[in-house]
Amino acid sequence: MRALLITLAFLAALPAIAEEVVLGLSSDQVSINTSFDGSEILIFGAVKREEPIPDDPRLQVIITVAGPSEPIMVRRKAKRMGIWVNTDALEVDKAPSFYAVSTSTLLGLSLSDTEDLRHRISINRAIRSVDAPDTIRDARSFTEALVRIKEDTNQYQLNEGTISVDEQTLFRTAIELPAALTEGDYVTRIFLTRGREVVSKYETSIFVRKVGLERWLFTLSRENAFLYGLMSLAIAIAAGWGASAVFTAFRR
Repeated sequence: MRALLITLAFLAALPAIAEEVVLGLSSDQVSINTSFDGSEILIFGAVKREEPIPDDPRLQVIITVAGPSEPIMVRRKAKRMGIWVNTDALEVDKAPSFYAVSTSTLLGLSLSDTEDLRHRISINRAIRSVDAPDTIRDARSFTEALVRIKEDTNQYQLNEGTISVDEQTLFRTAIELPAALTEGDYVTRIFLTRGREVVSKYETSIFVRKVGLERWLFTLSRENAFLYGLMSLAIAIAAGWGASAVFTAFRR
């Protein structure tokens, strides 16, 4: 009984959450088929409050969407005797296949470095590269190169000022998903910040799945590689024969 009273007293002493997220998604599932060329997810929500809206500082919203993480090998090339060759290589321990950060203002005005380190919100913080060979002195440049490559293919996005916030209560944004998506769960996080400090966060998932022929081919390649190889060879032979037949017909 005494332990119960102590627990209740402790819970009563905790401050109530002044602001929390009530989230919505236009869709919580993305289907990849043979004609898939990308998609757009609308993320919207509201802020639930137990107290009046503070006058200052202003509420900011940050949303991140992260695809499945995996190790990635990054190689550096250099020109040797007129030929480009691999000179150094570094394996990034954990990098999301897709990562998007959307904010209601500039990221630096929404989030402090300490909070970024704690929650791993920015693109560079989302990538983990722990150890590097002794021969590599500039390991950070490999991570920066990986970010540049991913940004060029729209797989890493920093969308500053794209979240609309109405009356510090309603928010919405759209995040573009590229055609080259990895199958898996895409973790979606929403952060509310005031004075560059996180005051509340919410997490959910968007499910990306292959369907139809795309799903069948993917499953076949994993479960029966031999049959998949024979089928690929047959298709290649048929395509070559067809092209040859068309070329011969035109020559006549």
